[in-house]
Amino acid sequence: MEQGRAPEQARPSCAPAVSAPPSTSVRVPEQARGEQARREEARREQARGEHTHGEQPSPRAGVQRYSVRGQILDALRAALVDGQLVPGQVYSAPALGARFGVSATPVREAMQQLAVEGAVEVVPNRGFRVSQRGPRELAELAEVRALVEVPVILRLARTVPPARWCALRPLADATVAAAAMGDRASYAESDRAFHSGVLALCGNEQLVMVADDLHRRSQWPPGNNPVTRRADLLADAAEHTALLDALIAQDLAVVRSLVREHFAGAEN
Repeated sequence: MEQGRAPEQARPSCAPAVSAPPSTSVRVPEQARGEQARREEARREQARGEHTHGEQPSPRAGVQRYSVRGQILDALRAALVDGQLVPGQVYSAPALGARFGVSATPVREAMQQLAVEGAVEVVPNRGFRVSQRGPRELAELAEVRALVEVPVILRLARTVPPARWCALRPLADATVAAAAMGDRASYAESDRAFHSGVLALCGNEQLVMVADDLHRRSQWPPGNNPVTRRADLLADAAEHTALLDALIAQDLAVVRSLVREHFAGAEN
């Protein structure tokens, strides 16, 4: 029995069918017709856009609005990583909305989320300025990421069997493919997916969320170098592949060296 699972209660056995007494033989069809009429009325109400008691109206507008906001947020993140949104420049929500073919509202909501993440700054009555990242800030992020991720990966290297590491091969291959195309936005997503996949093996969801937030913040381009070179992407992806190979081989010495080198390189 699974822990915390309530014991199953005995289900009543199906009793054999019993013929209705003659006195009720006329009422049964009437009840059936009444139930059928109620079902037909319910269907007609739904066709008219009404809902019966106990039903919840469909939240269509809310779902659509959230979907647009999410798509704009993804598009803005990709534009930041690609350097299309230049550090130090101010962008207005209406102008970006026109660029993406949407109203200013979802753009403004997405930009507010980016402000929480530190990617942009709110400029009253003007819009949002893309944050300028200095070397010190990037180095601090790399240091914090190393403090969070390195001990976890080293612990997992001693406890996780090779088969579970093999399951992460598609994530590592995705980083290589994105790097080969020079697609910085796709690489950023696949890079975080690989790291999250590794850390998820520890079973600590809070740690994975914190690490992913730190990782995302470290991907916003610095003010003096808005575009990451393709060669750097290829080198980073190669480290993912090498690390996974060492984890599968259970070579702890190589894992330790690669992990520390990977995060040291993130400071540059």
